[in-house]
Amino acid sequence: MTDPVTDPATDAVTVPVTDDDAVLARTEGRAGYLTLNRPRALNALTHPMVTRIADYLAAWERDPAVRTVVIDGAGERGLCAGGDIRMIHQDVTSGGGAASRAFWRDEYVLNARIARYPKPYVALMDGIVMGGGVGVSAHGSVRIVTERSRVAMPETTIGFVPDVGGTHLLSRAPGELGTHLALTGASVGAADALRCGLADHVVPSSLLPALARDLAAEPVADVLPRYAVEAPTGTLDGHREWIDHCYAADTVEEIVDRLMAVGEPAAKETAETLLAKSPTALKVTLEAVRRARALGSLERVLAQEYRVSCAALSGPDFVEGIRAQVIDKDRSPRWSPADLAEVTDAEVARFFAPLRDGELRIADAS
Repeated sequence: MTDPVTDPATDAVTVPVTDDDAVLARTEGRAGYLTLNRPRALNALTHPMVTRIADYLAAWERDPAVRTVVIDGAGERGLCAGGDIRMIHQDVTSGGGAASRAFWRDEYVLNARIARYPKPYVALMDGIVMGGGVGVSAHGSVRIVTERSRVAMPETTIGFVPDVGGTHLLSRAPGELGTHLALTGASVGAADALRCGLADHVVPSSLLPALARDLAAEPVADVLPRYAVEAPTGTLDGHREWIDHCYAADTVEEIVDRLMAVGEPAAKETAETLLAKSPTALKVTLEAVRRARALGSLERVLAQEYRVSCAALSGPDFVEGIRAQVIDKDRSPRWSPADLAEVTDAEVARFFAPLRDGELRIADAS
């Protein structure tokens, strides 16, 4: 444990979370427990955290005493808000992005490991679960949401594109619901998370500690029925008609035109939301989701996402989006290009071009 630190501005005494503290791991009975432990940063993932999770999963996979893995987040706000984009901003602006590329490589390999893990992997998706938080949870075999869950892939808001296997998950959602969530970055609650294939069960948040405790003694199949409840009514199905119609268009420009013309207030609001996003990120995201549908396996989609993520490092919008939303917090990004019409097909294609300095290669388990 590190020494306490006193904040000179407030006299508050805190204990910094080190790399070793940022993922807490323990075993009890038949279960291995992982807790993301950066609550002040909403458990945002760092490269050492990814490595630590992967190491424990590898060890527990070989340990016959560990029959189930459970992952949750420390604090009251949620499982994980995503990758630590402040660190990515610093890396890109001062280090050229090498550390970010290394982080993503290991993170995406971890996402694939979680999806193919041979033991039950129980993700407690309470509270905020976004970006990288989706990557360490929604690929698991047992995905539990609560009445507090807000699940999202909000990357277009910061000039980025859904990753960590997000385009794979969203491409498989019913109709065009996944396209809608990918482009808007909108968050969904428990019912809609189940509807879109991002979760499997609903458990009241107050019961999660007892559920996790019981998994130390009993199999998941015996424990879940005691805690799972019927999912509440979602909201997305009520908008399916205009969502499926509008997002079936071939281009982002046509999607926006259809949203404006369909005559639904919610559709018009959605069009206005899209027009505030990075035009480049929107066009690349649409292409990424459409390609993910054809690619099929998670491993192939992750390889595509790695290309896209690395390409984003050399464009202006990702750094600008982080600046506007997280660094300066002025919420006024200056996108370049600023208009959808100015984003060329060649620029979109650049994001999917083969990498010269090392593709991501994961054995395809499909």
